[in-house]
Amino acid sequence: MRAVVQKTFGGPEVLELVEKERPVPLSAEVLIRVRASAVNPVDVAVRSGAFPLLGEPPFGVGWDVSGVVEEVGAGSRFKVGDEVYGMPFFPRAANAYAEYVAAPSRQVARKPASLDHVHAAALPLAALTAWQGLVDAAGVAEGDRVLIHRAAGGVGHLAVQIAKVRGAEVIALASAGKHEFVRGLGADEVIDYQSVDFTEAVKDVDVVFDSTAQGARSTRVLRPGGTLVSILEHGNRELAAAVEADGFRFAGVSVEPDYAALERIAALVDAGRIRPHVGATFPLAEAGKAHELVGAGRALGKVVLTLN
Repeated sequence: MRAVVQKTFGGPEVLELVEKERPVPLSAEVLIRVRASAVNPVDVAVRSGAFPLLGEPPFGVGWDVSGVVEEVGAGSRFKVGDEVYGMPFFPRAANAYAEYVAAPSRQVARKPASLDHVHAAALPLAALTAWQGLVDAAGVAEGDRVLIHRAAGGVGHLAVQIAKVRGAEVIALASAGKHEFVRGLGADEVIDYQSVDFTEAVKDVDVVFDSTAQGARSTRVLRPGGTLVSILEHGNRELAAAVEADGFRFAGVSVEPDYAALERIAALVDAGRIRPHVGATFPLAEAGKAHELVGAGRALGKVVLTLN
């Protein structure tokens, strides 16, 4: 099969398209013929060495997949021909930029029927991050005021929609050129973080969803007892202690595979309540170009690799 690997840390040019052996599914696993795989900021950080999650190369990056079950191990939840999507193995290597991926059947779910594989692949890591932060950790409920950083990004644009599904009032931070897009997602108020200090413009928020490592500043907008959800500083014990000492709640979230949440997300997608936005697609052979775009931080929504 064709797969993208890297033999050293570095820029997008270190990503190589190679031929390698197709994986063999173990018991309770499925072999997925990948139709699309999304590129996330964590992929870029791992590739460059800024976030050495997988140790030293060589390895393959990528986690998001959508495709068709090609083989099943004994005890798998699926059958050959089922369309599935997921984020297997995170934070261990999934080698998702490849024509085939083997994964535990309980780490993937049936693909939303209303989406093609490109849009389904855009969901798992980003949607699970938002879901596990807003729903599982913060318990966002009807009437809550929620502030979302980077609301036009891969995680952010789904976080806006998930918060709205939960009945929250959403205040979104995005650059001026992305305001129309974010309002279209359902945000009640959109603030240009480049020209306005959000800590002065916003008050009495129940939950801040922080994907920018601005946890210390973000607590300034929380009401007493409010919750800071942090996806980049989830392991920062000093920040957690300071947040809680100030009378707030700290919820550090490191995303993990969760087929039950993927099933709930798929149901919301098929009901028309959540929609992933794909800003750009690239063929597998151009993974480096996809990384350039994601690394520049200008992509609207998600960037996806396509496979035949």
